[in-house]
Amino acid sequence: MTNRSHQLLSVTVVLAAVQLISGYSFNNCIEDPFSNQQSFNCIRRKEKNMPAIIQDLPRYAINLTISINPIWNITNNSFVGLPNLQYLKIDHNHIRIIDTFAFKDLYQLKSLNMSFNYISELDPFVFQDLRNLTFLSLTNNYLKQLPEGIFSTLLNLNTLIMRQNQMTNFSGIADAVSHLMNLRILDLCFNKLTSLSHLNVSLPKSLTTLYICRNNLFTLGCKQSFLGFIQVLDLSYNPRLHTMAFKGLDLRHVNYLRLRSTSVKVVEFLNISNIRASHVDFSGTGLNNDDLLIELCKLLKRKVKRIPKLGLGINGIENLTNYTLYYCPTITGTLDLSHNNLKSTRCLTFLNKHKYIKSINVEHNHLASLQSCKTQNMVYLKNVEELSYRYNRILSVDSDAFHYTPNVKTLKLNINSIAFLHCKALKGLIRLETLRLDNNLLTDLLKCHFEDNYNLKILNLRNNRISVIFNGTFLSLRNLTTLDLGGNKITYFQPSGLDGLKSLSKFYLDGNNLKQIDTSLHCVFQDTLTVLDLQSNQIRFLNEEISSPFINLSKLSDLKLDGQRPHGLTVLPHTFFRGLHSLKSLYLTNNNIYYLAPDAFDDLTGLRFLTLDNCCVGVTQLQPGVFKNLRNVTKLIVENMGIQNVSKEVFGNLTQLRTLQLNRNVMQSIHVDALESLPNLHYLDIRNTPLSCTCKNSLLQNWTVKNSHVQVVYLYNLLCPHDAKLKFYNFDTKVCYIDLGEYIFLSTAVVILLFTVIPLLYVKLYWKMKYGYYVFRSWFSEQWRILSEKEENCKYDAFISYNSSNEQWVMEQLMPNLEGNGSSFKLCLHHRDFELGRDIVDNIVSAVYSSRKTICVVSRNFLRSEWCSLEIQLASYRLFDEHRDVLLLVFLEEISERQVSSYHRMRKVMLKKTYLQWPGSDCTNPTQAQELFWNQLRRAMRSGSRLETEEKCSEASKEEETGNVETDENYYLLP
Repeated sequence: MTNRSHQLLSVTVVLAAVQLISGYSFNNCIEDPFSNQQSFNCIRRKEKNMPAIIQDLPRYAINLTISINPIWNITNNSFVGLPNLQYLKIDHNHIRIIDTFAFKDLYQLKSLNMSFNYISELDPFVFQDLRNLTFLSLTNNYLKQLPEGIFSTLLNLNTLIMRQNQMTNFSGIADAVSHLMNLRILDLCFNKLTSLSHLNVSLPKSLTTLYICRNNLFTLGCKQSFLGFIQVLDLSYNPRLHTMAFKGLDLRHVNYLRLRSTSVKVVEFLNISNIRASHVDFSGTGLNNDDLLIELCKLLKRKVKRIPKLGLGINGIENLTNYTLYYCPTITGTLDLSHNNLKSTRCLTFLNKHKYIKSINVEHNHLASLQSCKTQNMVYLKNVEELSYRYNRILSVDSDAFHYTPNVKTLKLNINSIAFLHCKALKGLIRLETLRLDNNLLTDLLKCHFEDNYNLKILNLRNNRISVIFNGTFLSLRNLTTLDLGGNKITYFQPSGLDGLKSLSKFYLDGNNLKQIDTSLHCVFQDTLTVLDLQSNQIRFLNEEISSPFINLSKLSDLKLDGQRPHGLTVLPHTFFRGLHSLKSLYLTNNNIYYLAPDAFDDLTGLRFLTLDNCCVGVTQLQPGVFKNLRNVTKLIVENMGIQNVSKEVFGNLTQLRTLQLNRNVMQSIHVDALESLPNLHYLDIRNTPLSCTCKNSLLQNWTVKNSHVQVVYLYNLLCPHDAKLKFYNFDTKVCYIDLGEYIFLSTAVVILLFTVIPLLYVKLYWKMKYGYYVFRSWFSEQWRILSEKEENCKYDAFISYNSSNEQWVMEQLMPNLEGNGSSFKLCLHHRDFELGRDIVDNIVSAVYSSRKTICVVSRNFLRSEWCSLEIQLASYRLFDEHRDVLLLVFLEEISERQVSSYHRMRKVMLKKTYLQWPGSDCTNPTQAQELFWNQLRRAMRSGSRLETEEKCSEASKEEETGNVETDENYYLLP
């Protein structure tokens, strides 16, 4: 039975033995493989109808995202099949209309996000079933007003976001939310509100955060106590909002107020308002000169002695003198000077009265350098722990530039143009823990740069122009845990370039020019390193005889080798990953590996995640056993590798695999036993693969449609490559159960074989076959048994087999000498004794088995006769197969051994027995010789019917040759 037959039989048995179930795949959605079967994403589909998108989702779905689709209408009862839904996100679609009962029966829904659509109006009852809703976002739509009672049933609503709409009537909004006793956050930014006027309604007491930024407010117009419970109030970017709008308003509970880019005069505002001055963010309030700042500080100091945060960003400040902040209350927390026009900080001498400050932000200014601050008049800010100079234009940092903040823990100098970092620039920063120098123009790093920073834990030097790591550069950084050198031009490390990094856990070297992996890695980091990023370097191997550079990195858990430039890794040495038993994640994407050795991943027994997408050249033949030790891998990405075959021998050992991404490969079929050998598989992506819709995939089709555990991504959208109108999941497989192609092939093969073999058999085995046929016929008619039983009472003494050309000799010589002249033999001759009307073959068989002997009168014409050949075949059968002495050969002519050799059966008889030669007229005494011939023939005819042994035959032959012809029962050869 063929393999195809076995497979078809297996399918039949399985279908008969188990109950058919629905396939675990969805038309337009993907289940998140790590969400415990509860989260579904329906993104970038072409379906315009909401029910059509979600119609096949399971009732147990809890989290659903429907984004970037051409949906324009949410029809009634769209989600009735998902009663357990708790989180629904319908953003970035084309929704314009939401029917009244669109969200019917969603009693469990907690979060609804409909942002970035085209909604211009809402039905007043659209949310009536959403009783447990706590979060609602309508961001970036076209809403102009809210219908009365729109939120009447949303009593558990906590957050309401309606920013980026076209709302103009705040009174309607206030009325809609007034009864929401659990509402805490209301976001109305980016609308067209002109005031906060309202009728006889009030905001719920639970509301603590109100964002009304970027509207057209020119007045507040609300009652004195309207904002009485608000704690966070953002009124920024309302340029028409003036100071007097706050007169008489109760702001006692506000602890953060933003007035950025308004027309509010902060000094005047503080004089007329009951807000605590320390709770106002003064960023963007036009305080761009010393006079205004000093006036503000004096006012603040009259109100409070200490201020936890002073925000002065976006004020256009160009310079700060020693007196600018002198009159301010003591700053105990953060000073924000970001987004100003400062060109120098003058070693922060303007903070000479604020020695308790903890954080200073000078980002987004115009600083060109940080000069040395080791002077007599310097200010020591011993409590500063965080200092940020990001997003400036700093070119150089001089020695002792941070002498004034000796206890700083976080220093941010990133995103500048620093090309010169003085050797002593960071001197004295012994408590520094985080240093950001990324995105600058540094070329050299020296040992002296970090001598005092022995407590440093995080050092980021990404995106500079460093090319070499010199000896001892990091010698002092024994506590460093994270070192980021990515995006530089590093070509090599000097022998002791990495010495001192005793605690390093995360090492980023991606985007450099490394051509090989430094062998010192496994010496320096053998007990500490957990993350090593070598992406986008120039590492390449041309042979497999490379020792592992990771041999002692016993704790390494994350290794990235993606996208080596420009040729990729080319070869992956089979011992490359030797020793990485703790590795959890391995990235090998975008390399041009032309061969993956079967033992390449043998040491990675702890691996959980492996990505090989787009890593190979052309068509990839994965070797059997290449993943044999990866039994702990849960996610495998092998996209766009040119994989031709997915077999059990390759993937069968991935017993813990949950996610398998095979999309964009070239396999035309997948062995079902390979998928069935993955007991924990839950997510299979085979999109954009040319799976053929033929019988070789009939089992795969059945598996994908009927399995209940593995999600086949967008199964019902997979097209047949030869016909885009057909789908893989339902192509016709009925013909596969009667494989006409196979039967036609077998039939054709048999016919061709017969036409080839029959002529050969005819030439070589014609008479054997013909003889076998006749013997079978005779056997079937039980003639063998009958004739054998009558052997002792035979009808004839001899059956004479001769050719018609020898008939004269038979009639004139043989018959008179055996039947006449006193002889008592009875002969069977075909012309005389064959039964008329009977089949000639039956007559021959009957003659042979009705005669004690068969005498073959052999001549050249006899040898050429078909009927004579049949007669001698039958007689020789009795001679050899039945061991009966029944055959006598009489040669009328001299026939050479060469002429007889082509007649296999006769040659065999001649070798087995002696034979008689008729003495012709050319012999010396023909009369005497012929008389002797007849005597010998008569004696042979009288002999017994059992074949004598070869020894007797041999002795008899010798006696005949010597003339001793005493009576015995052997045949003699006449001279």
